[in-house]
Amino acid sequence: MSDRALVLFAHGARDPRWAEPFRRLQSLVQAQRPGTRVELAFLELMSPRLPELVPELMQAGCRTVTVVPVFFGQGGHVLRDLPAMTDELRAAHPELDLRVSPAVGEDADVLAAIARYCLGQLGK
Repeated sequence: MSDRALVLFAHGARDPRWAEPFRRLQSLVQAQRPGTRVELAFLELMSPRLPELVPELMQAGCRTVTVVPVFFGQGGHVLRDLPAMTDELRAAHPELDLRVSPAVGEDADVLAAIARYCLGQLGK
């Protein structure tokens, strides 16, 4: 296993069924990167939360953790809550290379894929 981990970071919900698309995404990503640990973490309401997961990843030998916010846009959770969380994690674990990408919905390829899906619904 690699010393790198990819964390798909989502909001969380009270209903556990809400996480199913994220679990499918995790499986798809993991299948494409079998040597990299791919995990889910949540802001609230579900487990594990990011502050719980990062120490586990470090204990397993991960030295670089990339967090991908699986949010449609850069709202308050991505702009305020996530930076506060990652600042605390960096302060507690200065030896960790903790990286955070923009929200997935900010990516042009993601938006193009969603547009194709939406347009594909016209013919149904």
